[in-house]
Amino acid sequence: MTDPPGIASAPTDTRASIAVDLGAESCRVSLLRWHHGEPSITLVHRFANAPRNVAGTLRWNLAMIESGLDEGLRKCASLASEGVRSIAVDGWAVDYVRLDPHNHPLADPFCYRDERTLHAEQSLHQKLSPTRLRDLTGVQQLRINTLYQLHADTLARLPPTPWLNLPEYILLRWGAPPVAEYPNATHTHLIDLSTRQWSAEIFHSAGLDLASAPKLVPPGTLLGKLRGPLADLPALRDTLLIAPACHDTASAIAGIPASGNDWAYISSGTWSLVGTLLDHPQNNAAAAAENFTNLGAAGGQICFHKNVNGMWLLRQCMDAWASELHPWTIPDLIAAAEKIPPPDALLDVDEPDLLLAGNMPQRINAQRLRNNLPPLDERPEAAPIIASLIFHSLAAQYANVLGRVAHHSGKNLQRLFIVGGASQNNFLNRLTQQATGLELHRGSAESSTVGNFAIQLAALESPSNTSTGPSAHAIAHWARLFVAALDH
Repeated sequence: MTDPPGIASAPTDTRASIAVDLGAESCRVSLLRWHHGEPSITLVHRFANAPRNVAGTLRWNLAMIESGLDEGLRKCASLASEGVRSIAVDGWAVDYVRLDPHNHPLADPFCYRDERTLHAEQSLHQKLSPTRLRDLTGVQQLRINTLYQLHADTLARLPPTPWLNLPEYILLRWGAPPVAEYPNATHTHLIDLSTRQWSAEIFHSAGLDLASAPKLVPPGTLLGKLRGPLADLPALRDTLLIAPACHDTASAIAGIPASGNDWAYISSGTWSLVGTLLDHPQNNAAAAAENFTNLGAAGGQICFHKNVNGMWLLRQCMDAWASELHPWTIPDLIAAAEKIPPPDALLDVDEPDLLLAGNMPQRINAQRLRNNLPPLDERPEAAPIIASLIFHSLAAQYANVLGRVAHHSGKNLQRLFIVGGASQNNFLNRLTQQATGLELHRGSAESSTVGNFAIQLAALESPSNTSTGPSAHAIAHWARLFVAALDH
């Protein structure tokens, strides 16, 4: 791919930029600076994140997240003596903050893994069938989606209030107007695929107030300047807030500087998102039957992919083993698993029971027993056996899904880009390459941050389409520069 005309190798304004990446396991604040025309990206602040049990429900600690992000911005401001030009926030999808009339949170947001959506999903489908939902949205059926969470609020008789998904809420807290960035909004299961607007039919069926939904904006939208106490810091006195691709996967895919039509991606972390980019949605009956999804992407494209369970499986197992005080680290466990012979049979990694929290080794053995297979040793000292089973099973499922991606997209896939935190798992990468037969490229572990910065710079330096934001070519140009900077 050649760069579009008129795009320079350095921005016209060489002040710093900040990318915030909200993760379900950790949140990161990174700083982009320019030295003699060359970009430099530094992870300035990182802190752990996890849902907590509050009165029998799983909720995020919003005050802790806010405090950690504010600290990250203060650290960036102390480093960037040249000033900070822009800040953008991406994060995991579907979870949201309900707001009072003053735009303050009413409560800590629910975690998508809270089991209240089990009933909400069944209740909603009595009013609006899964088939009709699919026809309207083109979105993969997942009970974690915002739609089912909001319907659970309705079933709990909570009054209708404005709500924002988490990245857009953080931007609001720092001074932006309340908005829903389009690729992130597609994950709510509330967007009409044909009109690219909120679906009045879905809102009505779920008992939701359409007036409570935020205004939709494209990725790369400039949202005004930072306000509040942080704006008093010298480096942050004239800083723009930007909605990038607010869903971290959409930002991660924007951080892949690949050209051509022969590549697929796996955004590999807590979840594995396995798919390819399309210019137009693919929502035929076959794609729907296999539960593929059509989600917004930067540059007006479509992320056509399927959710596959990811490192969640291993993390949940490690939580169980840690409770018995066994000192496994992920690198040690990967190294030990690589020495284990291949498993006797593979897991169905996407079985619904394996998406639930707690007792993961027992859940894995329960599946094996249902398949008339002997249980595995669940003790911490036998952890490499279960880890090996997880890695082999994930690789096999990746290959299955990618075969169907090629079928539905009509692409002759040759290359596979793996990005995200789990891209550093060389054992899983090798198993994936063997299972898929594709030429494997390991992208950045911080690809969401790369894509976040690329969209910021494209929005600031290039003309944007009012409905889709900066072009895919402009975003890829900046992504190439930032990936090269990280490689060095």
